[in-house]
Amino acid sequence: MTTRRVNLNTESVDNYLKAIFALGGPEEERVSSTALAERLGVAPASITNMLQKLAASPKSLVEYESRRGVRLSPAGRLRALEVLRHHRLLETFLYEVLDYPIEEVHDEAERLEHFISERFEERIDAKLGRPKFDPHGHCIPALDGKMPAQHSKSLADIKEDGKFIVDSVADGDAALLKRLKAHGIIPGARLLVSSSSHEEFILRAGRAAQAFCLPRSLACAVRLRSSD
Repeated sequence: MTTRRVNLNTESVDNYLKAIFALGGPEEERVSSTALAERLGVAPASITNMLQKLAASPKSLVEYESRRGVRLSPAGRLRALEVLRHHRLLETFLYEVLDYPIEEVHDEAERLEHFISERFEERIDAKLGRPKFDPHGHCIPALDGKMPAQHSKSLADIKEDGKFIVDSVADGDAALLKRLKAHGIIPGARLLVSSSSHEEFILRAGRAAQAFCLPRSLACAVRLRSSD
């Protein structure tokens, strides 16, 4: 990012900023304290206390109003994207260079992302050939914070059977990631989607003989784009 290293550079602060960024979505909508508490597993009172501190910091990281929720300030957004860049570069390095299983890279990157230097970040980026996406199919933010739009939709929103390409898979559930990979459901895979009931999707990657049944409650973990 062009403006590097805001104050309050701590692991806890970084996790708050990333969570607000993720929950706010592309439209950067305001995020409720309740949603933030659920995502971070933190008591609502602690959420309020931290948001007040972030809003009052010398370089305010968030815009917070108690009954309207919170969104990132320009400085907070830059920091969130910087940490996200660290995280996704680390995931890619762990997966492609150190041969970590895809289901393990997220937690490992979570532990490292807050502490790497800009020099180390640059060396990883160069070593990997300036990747645009991480192993899960998620965009890696550029140094200036820009991220290309990804035109995909959640499997949960698919209404008709058809052929698709896997755009990305969620990285937060290691067990599910392992199962998806075992059935060939990885970014870039061609996927035949059908629905046998209101409770599950039937997925078949490529010419795999064995279908994979994914409960609708987990369908948001897979994002698809048109195969045309």
